[in-house]
Amino acid sequence: MSTVIVVGGGGREHAIVAALSASPSVGTIYCAPGNGGTAGGKAVNVDVAQDAIAAFAVEKKAALVVVGPEAPLVAGVCDQCRAAGVPAFGPSALAAEIEASKAWSKAFMIRRGLATARFEVFRRDEAAKARAHVARPRG
Repeated sequence: MSTVIVVGGGGREHAIVAALSASPSVGTIYCAPGNGGTAGGKAVNVDVAQDAIAAFAVEKKAALVVVGPEAPLVAGVCDQCRAAGVPAFGPSALAAEIEASKAWSKAFMIRRGLATARFEVFRRDEAAKARAHVARPRG
């Protein structure tokens, strides 16, 4: 039976763990960090730092690492696992940017000629400029 690591601790990860638990092919499921609903049965909550997931996966001989939340995806957890020879379900850090950064994704769409609404990017210290932009009549 295979060992699987699920990275995250939200409702999405809870559902992933529940689905994996139903599989006869899955043995132990390590949830990093998991939540109160993920522990039990085949699943064990573990406290593993985000940058140590790949090494943990190698140590546990994991057949798969499933990364749910955006932050570890953007931090490259899937990239690190793949580099260590462990299959990972999730996009590369670069691909995760399209979800993580709206400014990055809008700029990407513009560069590639993809249809998207007009946009402006404002720094935190430009609140007045942002309000004026939003209040400006469109036509």
